[in-house]
Amino acid sequence: MSLVETDWLFNNLDKVKIIDCSWHMPQTKRNGFEEYEKNHIPGAIFFDLDENSKKNTDLPHMLTDKQDWEKIVSQMGIGLNDKIIIYDNSDVISSCRCWYNFIYFGHDPKLVHVLNGGLKKWNKENKITNNEKVVTKTSKYSCIENVALVKSKKQIDENIKKNEFHVVDARSIDRFEGKVAEPRKGLRSGSIKNSLCLPYSELINEDHTFISKDEILKKFKSLKFDFSQNLVFSCGSGVTASVLALAYSLINDKYLPCIYDGSWAEYGKI
Repeated sequence: MSLVETDWLFNNLDKVKIIDCSWHMPQTKRNGFEEYEKNHIPGAIFFDLDENSKKNTDLPHMLTDKQDWEKIVSQMGIGLNDKIIIYDNSDVISSCRCWYNFIYFGHDPKLVHVLNGGLKKWNKENKITNNEKVVTKTSKYSCIENVALVKSKKQIDENIKKNEFHVVDARSIDRFEGKVAEPRKGLRSGSIKNSLCLPYSELINEDHTFISKDEILKKFKSLKFDFSQNLVFSCGSGVTASVLALAYSLINDKYLPCIYDGSWAEYGKI
């Protein structure tokens, strides 16, 4: 199960490694790290989604390489056998992107979880938080990339003819249909040919929890796709695509998240 509930985490704070992966869209003028420094779940380590991504590219949040990932996770003091709980305080449920990154780099999917409802639900329930600095002991983390879990633009283009997998876009209907301008400059409006749209926001309740498994299944069935084919998720920059991937893993326990990493930030370049 890719999700854990707030009550479970509260009772197991000392048995897991906790990650705060709060990331906000630039237009919100919010800073995830500054918010973390003021208030976080006890023991949580901050994961900077921008800083811990590929550097030599103009695309946002792209997967870094194996060597850098091992260095990043080692500095966080996480080991291969650690159970990891990831949360965020973001409207785009950015914890799911960190969840995807760990699975892509070979951490056992059964050991990587997202906190259902994130910090919003945790705070609403008046559960303990603090602003104490977390000191980590460096580990020696090693990983193996699951290269099948990421798609390139070339593979997306080839699939338009081959139709070997379905591309599901997590952006809003208006963005998908090209009715509104993209929030990032230098991008045209529209979507990938033959792709489907399931806005990630339709899978999230007001308290930032995921809707029920039955409701998730109905949402995916409404797309009327062939369930025997693989799914690849896309969005604006690879963050909310991971929300769809996690949601799909809740109704298909054999599914491992597969993301078009460049997403529309790459595909929609003018």
